[in-house]
Amino acid sequence: MFEANRYFEDYQLGHKRTTAARTITEADIVIHAGHVGDYYPHHIDAEWSAKSEFHQRIAHGTLIFAVGAGLTAGDINPEAFSYGYDRLRFVAPVFIGDTIKVELEITGKRDDPKRANKGFVDESCRVLNQRRQTVMIFTHIHSVNRRPLG
Repeated sequence: MFEANRYFEDYQLGHKRTTAARTITEADIVIHAGHVGDYYPHHIDAEWSAKSEFHQRIAHGTLIFAVGAGLTAGDINPEAFSYGYDRLRFVAPVFIGDTIKVELEITGKRDDPKRANKGFVDESCRVLNQRRQTVMIFTHIHSVNRRPLG
């Protein structure tokens, strides 16, 4: 979804939004393992994983982060850029066939101490599975232009 330009002053604490959903597939896990070189058995070995505490393969936390962060990118604002992420936590496993979405809330705003024409906006992100269980949390920090004077 493309929305109008939003400046730092336009962001309101407490504003919430929810992303579209995406189902995690076996192919996602295999491709991600190849991209990052993480072939640990709890991700790719069904027989080994059957004997683990989860009784099945689990998705890489980095995969769920990448998909979750990607889902949040449907709201394009040319006045803001990603500054980074804080407080990433893997709360619960995601399995093949789970469908995830992200609920977001603006939880912080502050001045950029180095650039007077920008501010930081914190968006708390909660990744949920199809049972509405939280599987991951993180904070996305946006660097946002202030409204031009005049």
